[in-house]
Amino acid sequence: MRKTISLLLAAAMVICCALPVFAADTQKSGFGEYEHVFIIGVDGAGAAFGQVESPNFDRIFADNAYIHNAHTEYITTSAQNWGSILLGVDYETHGMTNGSTEENRHTSQDEYHSIFYYARQAMPDARLVSICHWPNINYGIIENDIDVKKVNRFTDTLVVDEILNNISGSAPELMFVQLDEVDHAAHTYGGFSDEYYEAVRTADKRLGTIYDALESKGLMENSLFIVVADHGETENGHGGQTVEESSAVLAVAGKSVNKGLIVDSAHNRDVSAIALYALGVEQPEVFITSVPEGLFGEAREKTVEKNPISDSDKLLDTLAFPFIRLFNLIMPAFAFIYDIYYHDGIFAMFK
Repeated sequence: MRKTISLLLAAAMVICCALPVFAADTQKSGFGEYEHVFIIGVDGAGAAFGQVESPNFDRIFADNAYIHNAHTEYITTSAQNWGSILLGVDYETHGMTNGSTEENRHTSQDEYHSIFYYARQAMPDARLVSICHWPNINYGIIENDIDVKKVNRFTDTLVVDEILNNISGSAPELMFVQLDEVDHAAHTYGGFSDEYYEAVRTADKRLGTIYDALESKGLMENSLFIVVADHGETENGHGGQTVEESSAVLAVAGKSVNKGLIVDSAHNRDVSAIALYALGVEQPEVFITSVPEGLFGEAREKTVEKNPISDSDKLLDTLAFPFIRLFNLIMPAFAFIYDIYYHDGIFAMFK
């Protein structure tokens, strides 16, 4: 009798553990679903896309996911945050500063690696491109010895031109872009100035130009489009821990992105986990970041026609969850009986 109970209990435990995993595997998760990832970094934008008229941001992410106040690093300067966004660890771990990224070339021999390094390891033949206004990113944050095409341009207009040039032929599997003129306006006129907010509106127009170019070439069918800021601004600059400085936009658009607000526990450095996940690259153990909960799910109706879920998968989903609920109900009874037979259970207290 005891042996029978043990076998039944073991079988119940195995089925309860296996069914949800097996059922989950039949659903689209976003892992490896994308051929391309485009990350558009807007330096100094903070939460400003939610504070001014931003029609392009609004239309791009209306049916996708975003948050205007993702957490930045505790030190709200550029190198600390772009370092974390690209390396997937916090600034205390990577130790990068504006000065160090200007003085030291980052290579694959260094302890911590960028998403470009992991993408190159997983996809040896991939096109990897980084186009930046602020050269410290290409020099001191992204490795210089892993075959990444790096372009530095000193106006955002020229940065956008380079983006269009680099998607005209074979589009890169991973592209990072940094626009800098929003931050420049804040340093020149103040973070709450009319000039700052006008720079944000101009950045919004550039987002529209980039996104429309990707759409016109059919790339958004299999691309993930991400917009992120490194930090926000105050009237007197940035670097501190005010709400304005430590809030950053994080927005994600793609065929399997769930519509709605990204969870408020998200960090701007989660971009690194999101990008690798979308490309099907396993997250490195050193990462201090993750894909925000609920960001990806089953493909929306517009993509179901191209990637239909089979009838057998639908049937499995339908049958699996009632069984899970049933076993959750009967498991306590099994455990109670097992406890009585093997350990005298609750009756031991009366001995």
